[in-house]
Amino acid sequence: MDDPQILDLIKELVVRLLSPTGSPSRIAADELPRALRFAHRLLSSCMAPSIAPDELAMAESIKRQMAASGRSSEALAFADLHTKLSARSAAPGAIRNRWALLYLLKSLSGSRRRETLLTSPANTGLPALPLDPQPSHQPPTSAKKFLPPSGGILLVSKDPENIREIALREYADLVMDESEVTESAIVRDILFVCQGIDGRYVRFDKTANCYDLPESLKLPRAMRTMVRNLCELGWLFRKVRGYITESMSCFPAEEIGTVGQAFCSALQDELSDYYKLLAVLESHSSNPIPTPGSISGVPGNYLSMRRLQVWLAEPMVRMRLMAVLVDGCRALRGGAMAGTIHEQAHHGDPLVQDFMGRLLLRVCSPLFEMVRSWVLEGELEDMFSEFFIQSQSVKAEALWQEGYQIQAAMLPSFISPSLAQRILRTGKSINFLKVCCEDTGWAAAASEAAAHVGKTTRRGGIVYGETDALEALVVEAAKRIDSHLLNVIYKQYRFKDHCLAIKRYLLLGQGDFVQYLMDIVGPELSEPANTISSFQLAGLLETAIRASNAQYDDRDILDRLKVKMMEHSDGDRGWDVFSLEYDARVPLDTVFTAIVMKKYLKIFNFLWKLRRVEHALIGVWKMMKPNSIISCIFTKEGASVKTQFVSILRRCQVLWNEMNHFVTNFQYYIMFEVLEVSWAHFSEEMDAAKDLDDLLAAHDKYLNSIVEKSLLGERSQGILKILFDLFDLILRFRSHAERWFESIFELQQRGRGKSRTKNKEHGSWLDGGRKTIMQQAGQFLQLMSEDLDKIAKEYSASLDAFIYQLPMQQHVDLKFLLFRLDFTEYYTRLSPSK
Repeated sequence: MDDPQILDLIKELVVRLLSPTGSPSRIAADELPRALRFAHRLLSSCMAPSIAPDELAMAESIKRQMAASGRSSEALAFADLHTKLSARSAAPGAIRNRWALLYLLKSLSGSRRRETLLTSPANTGLPALPLDPQPSHQPPTSAKKFLPPSGGILLVSKDPENIREIALREYADLVMDESEVTESAIVRDILFVCQGIDGRYVRFDKTANCYDLPESLKLPRAMRTMVRNLCELGWLFRKVRGYITESMSCFPAEEIGTVGQAFCSALQDELSDYYKLLAVLESHSSNPIPTPGSISGVPGNYLSMRRLQVWLAEPMVRMRLMAVLVDGCRALRGGAMAGTIHEQAHHGDPLVQDFMGRLLLRVCSPLFEMVRSWVLEGELEDMFSEFFIQSQSVKAEALWQEGYQIQAAMLPSFISPSLAQRILRTGKSINFLKVCCEDTGWAAAASEAAAHVGKTTRRGGIVYGETDALEALVVEAAKRIDSHLLNVIYKQYRFKDHCLAIKRYLLLGQGDFVQYLMDIVGPELSEPANTISSFQLAGLLETAIRASNAQYDDRDILDRLKVKMMEHSDGDRGWDVFSLEYDARVPLDTVFTAIVMKKYLKIFNFLWKLRRVEHALIGVWKMMKPNSIISCIFTKEGASVKTQFVSILRRCQVLWNEMNHFVTNFQYYIMFEVLEVSWAHFSEEMDAAKDLDDLLAAHDKYLNSIVEKSLLGERSQGILKILFDLFDLILRFRSHAERWFESIFELQQRGRGKSRTKNKEHGSWLDGGRKTIMQQAGQFLQLMSEDLDKIAKEYSASLDAFIYQLPMQQHVDLKFLLFRLDFTEYYTRLSPSK
């Protein structure tokens, strides 16, 4: 500032500031030189403002300040003057550093306001800095002179006597007196601790499970607190590194698995970046830390405690996250581990989201590869049981039902249960085609599905974060592979034809075959069960096939139909143990499992007994033809016997009609309203099935419907027992009728004189003369009447109980059976009490 013009302007400015009127005569003689020296030193200093040089922002700040203080007109005038000043920026001699000028004017205005506050009586703040420079050996507290009211500019100026520097040096001396170690030594120790290594002063305390300074070490409290805060990073690092070391030392092991290995690898990569940061900080720590007040000769990349705290703030967040994940995943593996890490990713901090995204991308890579391999290839690459789909060693017929299941504990939270079920079914379909159907067409379907969604079938095609793409791939692959599977089942293995064959032969839908079979095996089945040969029954079965329309069926279907003799006990007849079975081979045995075939056997035995009862009633009807037996047997002395016989014959006919009414309507209900209706519904659901699970569900529904409607279910055991009692009574009636009418036919032959041979057996009612025969015939008819009354009474009671329990059954179709049996309400009127 050697320019005389500038010096004159500075002097004029100082005079205006010191004198309200701007006259130098009113200023003390020693005050003006002092103020000029201070102004020259202030303007010559290298101090820089703490704000960015922005002219427009500074002008706006001044205008807002004027408007806020109620000087709106002055603010407008200032804006007009600033516009004119800016317009002359290109003119010769224009002011170039306009921002500095505006900043000076604003600072002067602010200093005047602060001066007013400092000189007011109510002010209790700090006094203004002294104007006169103090000797450097005197403490700053000895300063007594303060600025007059007009010297407010000195509040924003640099300390003329370096009082701040003196205070900082004294603070540094005070810190050194309170510390036994330097800050650089503490910083080096903390860097060691961040690597899990004990430092010279900071060591790991196993008792307290933390890093800490010795209590005997003299250190300011603030410094000790900062050290403890920074040592948390070392404690977290120790935990994370320990988990990685422990896990990798156990690999390969089922407790770790590929997902755990990927997790450790991702953590190790994060620690590698952490090591790089520590290397940079280590290089900075070799530079000396400047003492308070020193401003020269110190590089800018030194590392102090506060700088170290700033450097380690972000690594501290990441290390805390890793420590939380390590604690949460220590006892987990596979999908459970991936799900736990995924739950921690729901965070609002972008830093945490980015970190968790990188980590999950690595951790879930093995899991998504397992999904890809299972959905597109049917391969379960799960050496350590980490996948949420688990395989079991089963036979081919149980592959679909029991071969693969979902482990709920291994299902990660980012895969929904419905998607998991679809993934399971897709892989099962591929394995079913490969193992049971020996088909290779699934590969083309899988490739088409991947191409349709824009994904490759190679490794790495799907990664974490592409859940929508994964779901689209699974849905498309499932649709195509399931469609191919059903096409193979229907066409190559003729599933519908086999279902129809079971309906015709096991459910007795082929009427002519069933009738002929019952006629030819009836005599054989009347024998004791332990005397019947299954080979002979097989020959009779083949005869029935050849004698009916069944002979036109496919030979493969007929060869599957076989005779089966169930386990029998003493007293069982052939009727009780005879049954038919159908040989359902792979892959049809997936649908027709052993449990399903037991249900079919149960239904067959029920229907077979129903047909046997019908067959028995037909036999009774054939025997009850009266013809002319009553006109030739009895003479005049046998008129009473004749009347008794006619009465018994009429009652027998009435009982037969009642039994036939029940059996006919019940059989009609079973064959048409149960079997045919259920088959129609099953056919519709079979055509609408989209996958094998739908087909299995439709077949189970079809079979269960037959069981429930036929009173074979668990809830119908009571009424089923009554029904079997009715069947037994009808068979008992058939047995008695055979014995009765056999004796009647013998009586007829004796009465006509066709049989002259006398029976020498003692007690035979055919011995003796005609009178004796009539007496014994009357006794026989009396016994016959008693037996008939007993059977009729038991039958009526059982039928009433059956009809009474029908409305209580759950299935609605049984109400139609009640309507058919009692459409005239005869039984209802007969038993009004019920």
